[in-house]
Amino acid sequence: MTGFTELRLDGVTRRFAGNDALAGLDLTIRRGEFIALLGPSGCGKSTALNCLAGLLPLSSGSIWQDERRLDTLPAEKRGFGMVFQNYALFPHLTVRRNIAFGLQMRRVPRAEVRRRTDEAIRLVRLEEHAGKLPGQLSGGQQQRVAIARAVVLEPSLVLMDEPLSNLDAKLRLEMRTEIRRLHQSLGLTTVYVTHDQEEALSLADRLVVLRAGRVQQVGTPEELHTSPANRHVADFMGFRNLLPMRVVKVADSGEVVVEADGLRLHGTAVGRLQPGDAVVAGARPESLRLDATEGFPATVEVVEYQGREVAVEVVTGQGTRLYVRTAQRPAVGDPVTVRTDPRALLVFPDE
Repeated sequence: MTGFTELRLDGVTRRFAGNDALAGLDLTIRRGEFIALLGPSGCGKSTALNCLAGLLPLSSGSIWQDERRLDTLPAEKRGFGMVFQNYALFPHLTVRRNIAFGLQMRRVPRAEVRRRTDEAIRLVRLEEHAGKLPGQLSGGQQQRVAIARAVVLEPSLVLMDEPLSNLDAKLRLEMRTEIRRLHQSLGLTTVYVTHDQEEALSLADRLVVLRAGRVQQVGTPEELHTSPANRHVADFMGFRNLLPMRVVKVADSGEVVVEADGLRLHGTAVGRLQPGDAVVAGARPESLRLDATEGFPATVEVVEYQGREVAVEVVTGQGTRLYVRTAQRPAVGDPVTVRTDPRALLVFPDE
């Protein structure tokens, strides 16, 4: 596998019809890292991946692998492996021949093709299916073939574009584990595009959250999960309760009191806030509690059973809707008291 210390994207920008699909992306990827590009549809994550792969030219900026400039090279000269959302397998070739195809195109000696193909088949656990055609495989097995075809080339970087989006929930979980196992066992460097925050959190060493072509935050899964930089990152990282409010009081400790529609809450400021500022208060459903002794009154409107917990939607007397995850079993119409934890309620400037 080609060695390198780091891969740098310096100010990478891609414009379509005069508009930025990706604007000024600066990112350094260390060898062996698993990087997830995360964001909603149209945020620029697939554009970033395609620019890195050489499938789209840059409008400005540059891409470097150590001291080697890559953005001036065609895709086939970059030495990257690519795993597509739709697998892109040859339907008339067996599993073995699909995996071997890239090696044969590179005129690798026949014995080496056989050895590396056998090893790739073993790594993705498809020994019993090596002679089958793609149409005879399940979706998860086809995705394993696509991954094997990428890693058999021993690339310096593997690019994955929403590779699990066509699989059912059970297969997605299984393939998530397989992708992480392969990444670790082969020492791969991986850039992975997804819109699924749970998928990104479970796989990546670092996440890059994009919105409208611009980076919102780069950090470890724990950093983004617990300390989102702004309301947009919070929204994408599971802060389902996002309430427009106004600052009433700011303490030196960073605790802030906010209010709207008769609802007064205590939270933790993210950034500099002053009394009177328009803000958005955000909390995860699991950070709210249904408590009989303190909090504010609300009425249960929706209850969804989710195994050990239930997802509950409540509404206050002023019409504010809140989402709670709880082990309790309230019924629709029950009066409840909702309590928030000031440390878990983050208050963002309304940008």
